[in-house]
Amino acid sequence: MNEAVVRLITDGACRGNPGPGAWGAWLRLGARERVLWGYAPQTTNNRMELGAALHGLLALKRPSAVLLRSDSQYLIKGMTEWLPGWQRRGWRAAGGSTVKNVDLWQRLQHLAALHRIEWEWVRGHAGDAENEAVDALINRVLDHHAGVPQEVEGEGWL
Repeated sequence: MNEAVVRLITDGACRGNPGPGAWGAWLRLGARERVLWGYAPQTTNNRMELGAALHGLLALKRPSAVLLRSDSQYLIKGMTEWLPGWQRRGWRAAGGSTVKNVDLWQRLQHLAALHRIEWEWVRGHAGDAENEAVDALINRVLDHHAGVPQEVEGEGWL
């Protein structure tokens, strides 16, 4: 029997880096869909990319097979290539500096261990319908919350 796979499409963006940022996560399982989003008044693009994956995985209620699609090489390579080296070096980058966003990487590592995840990179702004939909979502979030001084999270539809 084939196991159902949750499709988790994520994206993050900033206007200025650092600057106001947003993340979006679209979970799809058959006909069921859930869309999550968040806004931060002062953050970085990389934190928003990691936050999208983190919040998407947090939404899963039980261990699942997941296809996580992102246009962030930082996220995909971090989880599939760089993480073991960072851990071996005590969360230090190859050059000896502390890994940036270590708080989010550690939370992602913990959540990823609960699931069976295939990490798939997709080229951003290249016509991938799922990626374009989540990109449009986070741009709407940024437009709507521009100037809001605190972090905001929500759930809705694409």
